[in-house]
Amino acid sequence: ALKIVPRPFTIVPESLENVKKEKLHRVPVFKFTGCIDTVLCDIAAPLTGEVTVEECSATVKSIELQLVRIETCHYADGVAREATEIQNIQIADGNVCHGWAIPIHMIFPRLFTCPTVSARLFKLDFELNLVVVFTDGHLLTEKFPLKLLRKPS
Repeated sequence: ALKIVPRPFTIVPESLENVKKEKLHRVPVFKFTGCIDTVLCDIAAPLTGEVTVEECSATVKSIELQLVRIETCHYADGVAREATEIQNIQIADGNVCHGWAIPIHMIFPRLFTCPTVSARLFKLDFELNLVVVFTDGHLLTEKFPLKLLRKPS
């Protein structure tokens, strides 16, 4: 059996990485909480969890899940890293009710996913991006590294 590795999260303006402290007053007040049920995933089972909009002073346009494949190759002059979005699903549309848990349920696409691979000169990783799109066009993204495994039959 796979080990369950839950990943709870809280996203607030102070947790943003690309906003300078002196510019935080321009960022809307918000708090998103939730949990990814496990980041150690069986590729044949859906990824599940939930996200809740606790508070948000800006209007939410949508909440999306992006599955991204990350290929990393080491070579003589350095490292080449390429990230490719392989799936995007919308889990909420419009300004969602605050305080209600929105379920996360994403099936891994068979043709574009495989178990995570890590060799000396090559890595194939996956990550889940939780993306909140605001009506003014701004985006909020939280990244969750995933390890995909295939359970022995």
